[in-house]
Amino acid sequence: MTMELVRGTCHHDCPDTCGWVATVEDGVAVKLRGASDHPYSQGELCPKVNRFLDRVYHDDRILHPLVRTGPKGSGKFEQVSWAEALSVVAERLQAVIAKHGGEAILPWWDAGTQGLIQMSSLDRIFFARLGATRLSGSLCGATSEHGLTSTYGSGLSADPMDVRFAKLVVLWGTNTRLTNRHLWPFVDEARREGAQLVVIDPIRTMTAETADLFIQPLPGTDVALMLAMMHVLVRDGLVDSDYVSRYAVGYEALADHVASWTPARAADVCGLSALQIETFAQLYGTTRPSMIRTLIGAEHHENGAMFYRSLGCLPVLTGDWRFRGGGLAANGTWAWFGDLIDESGFELPVSTRDINMSHLGRALTDSDVGIHALFVWNGNPVVSAPNSRLVRQGMAREDLFTVVSEQFMTDTARFADVVFPATTQLEQLDVVASWGHMYLGWNQPAIAPLGEAVPNTELWRRLAAAMGLDDPVFGYDDEALIRLALPGIDVDELAKKTWIRLNFPEPYLPFAEGRFATASGKAQLWSDELEQQGYGGLPEYRAPTEKPGPHNGSFPLSLLTPKNHTRFLNSSYSHHHGRQETGPYVELDPADAAARGIEEADQVRIWNHRGELSMAAHLSNRLRPGLVAVPWGWWGEAANVNILTNDTLADWGGGVAFYDTTVEVAKVSVGG
Repeated sequence: MTMELVRGTCHHDCPDTCGWVATVEDGVAVKLRGASDHPYSQGELCPKVNRFLDRVYHDDRILHPLVRTGPKGSGKFEQVSWAEALSVVAERLQAVIAKHGGEAILPWWDAGTQGLIQMSSLDRIFFARLGATRLSGSLCGATSEHGLTSTYGSGLSADPMDVRFAKLVVLWGTNTRLTNRHLWPFVDEARREGAQLVVIDPIRTMTAETADLFIQPLPGTDVALMLAMMHVLVRDGLVDSDYVSRYAVGYEALADHVASWTPARAADVCGLSALQIETFAQLYGTTRPSMIRTLIGAEHHENGAMFYRSLGCLPVLTGDWRFRGGGLAANGTWAWFGDLIDESGFELPVSTRDINMSHLGRALTDSDVGIHALFVWNGNPVVSAPNSRLVRQGMAREDLFTVVSEQFMTDTARFADVVFPATTQLEQLDVVASWGHMYLGWNQPAIAPLGEAVPNTELWRRLAAAMGLDDPVFGYDDEALIRLALPGIDVDELAKKTWIRLNFPEPYLPFAEGRFATASGKAQLWSDELEQQGYGGLPEYRAPTEKPGPHNGSFPLSLLTPKNHTRFLNSSYSHHHGRQETGPYVELDPADAAARGIEEADQVRIWNHRGELSMAAHLSNRLRPGLVAVPWGWWGEAANVNILTNDTLADWGGGVAFYDTTVEVAKVSVGG
């Protein structure tokens, strides 16, 4: 028997990007454990990943090309050879291009496999050569970075690991213990040294349960809370005047602007008490260093970018950027990798139109848009895109030729005409840049691809050959592609060590002496660019267009779709671990339930103008009246909460307002 240990990096769309070690015996992976020497994940794999081998070797894996034999959505396919599947795709694409032009083809991909080359690389050249429509926007991530950039000129933020040096930790809109769990030991370290913990969230999460101070604003009202904090900082002389005068512009205008944003005014908007706001603002204004940690949840509002633009002003006012353990640790850590990664080798200049990925349903159901061929990889948009009933309706078109690369027969794959078998992370080479820490990770394939599965890069090579595309880059193997994209990195060293810290100083104090990436080099408390674009030069609270409350007689409740489950990550694993998780269900505050005659475990209907679901009710004190929650990630139309969610785009940055969704809930009558 031969045995080896193969080191790799987790590929999931998660800030933790953990290092792992696979034990391989005679070519079969028999164990997967966290890499104990990884400085961030420190040997732990989360419950979503520590049984990843079950997924790799699952009997339901798609291991051969499939061609549809039944109606769209039926999931009826027959196995064919690669040559036959490629021939079908090439013939159908050529017919679409001949009749409708290249822009009738739409690629749709996301971060189901997150990595330098397997997420998106050769596909860009492939679709550019076809003249296809370009995909724009982001289901998550881009809005927050654009918002922060409006204040700082870039998405750069503090090193999250430095939270261990903070004296006040503010976890704003992030359930750290569940969705960023490898950061939690660093938060614990700070608390052991006397730091206080504040959690701000519309839901009393497992993280909130551990807080010294928990603040529960109404969803989407956070900017009003921030403006009131600024009011207190200015009013009580808690602004670091020296830092602001040296390294910020627009302070006077901001001070005048927040003069009317008293804690009492914000309390009415946020559903809080003025005392809560005063207490928090005083604590933040008098404790150095204070670190705010946030992730992507708050961007899922119509005014999501303004959240991050406004949040970025707070550590500027207090001068927290001077200190290790201070400032703002957002998910804009992608900006750290920007200067190291050169993706120009995967790009071709194109002048085709673009479609926002959150508007997939609109694009597929609008005949004027004219999409006649769809490619999907690294994602499951029938589950993960908003207004997903419209997505399902569009994908059911018999005249839409759809190609999906997948590991399992997802809700999306069921609508495909051709399905190609995709490898898992254990079967492919890649490099993974984290959006939660400063380490670049190498992933060495541990086993040979199962069946006839191929990495995404190989799929594009084969499709390019079938379409007669002969760009030289299609002849590069995966290691050559990595070297092409990492000209400033010693790839041999990275492969040997598995992970390397980016070449930033330690401690990392990006804005201790200003040096913001703006034209002036200063933080923009006032932004000329936003003023010119109509968003206002100063941080500004705006209510969403779709908002709950008594005025909204049809749909008076606000819906959130949190990630509640220990073993689900996005839409991955729900069909594997569903029996180990509770749900799906709709969570209600007891007062809202009583007003509707709903008791625990009653079957209820939850609906709005986009669609409806029927599921069990779960009464909970985690919510406040007026708010309901359905956990996200379940497959199947009957459980997919995105049937209800809002596909209005965010203010700027290309994101989408999942969380600005209103609904009503009613008990299902017996026999009804």
